[in-house]
Amino acid sequence: MQTLPLTGLIDRRILLNFRADPAVVARLLPAPFRPQLVQGYAMVGICLIRLRNERLNGLPAFLGLTSENGAHRFAVEWDVAGQPQSGVFIPRRDTSSRINQLVGNLYLGIHHHSHFQTNETDGSYAITLHSPDGTNLTVAARETADWPVTSVFANVEQASAFFRQGAVGYSPQAAGQGYNGVQLTTPQWQVSPLAVTQVSSSYFSNERLFPAGSVLFDNALLMRNVAHSWQRLPTIIGKAGA
Repeated sequence: MQTLPLTGLIDRRILLNFRADPAVVARLLPAPFRPQLVQGYAMVGICLIRLRNERLNGLPAFLGLTSENGAHRFAVEWDVAGQPQSGVFIPRRDTSSRINQLVGNLYLGIHHHSHFQTNETDGSYAITLHSPDGTNLTVAARETADWPVTSVFANVEQASAFFRQGAVGYSPQAAGQGYNGVQLTTPQWQVSPLAVTQVSSSYFSNERLFPAGSVLFDNALLMRNVAHSWQRLPTIIGKAGA
């Protein structure tokens, strides 16, 4: 793996996780990816991450960039040399930063420049995303100690172990017919549950992709104040588009 020359802080990361019909998700995935199942469900979701002081290695933190970013993602498996791998396939990435869009298109896959609005006070979070192409997202949540009894995961520890695998992600290349891979590396991994009072995504509510009833909200997780680095992974060659 090749380390990207970037460092910074994950100021806030919210994982909004949904359970979905595996047959529906399988139709949306390009080869070689297949849905990773939990109790017979495919897992899809949205990562909302604020990067702070993002900069080239060696530069002081005050020169770093702060940005809001979003990724719609599917938990997947694939094989390399006959060995199963796991991570996420990311059909769509959004960012508030033109610089992130440029760098992301070079290394991470297609990025859309979008408008984010956030309001975070006293353990409550309200985030909206609007893109010029009509994609939008709204979420309202608050910190909690309770785990939803309707989740396919028994507790936050079980969910944490599963979604930690999502640090490995592949996205369609901005140019070419393949998938750029990147691994988000953090020196620590600790998540806590969020109680979601509102969540809507035009991507997951698009019934041409997800027929009515094929995707349901499951749980949400929060990370705060985590240093990170990025590592490039070998490109996977395949048919462009999901």
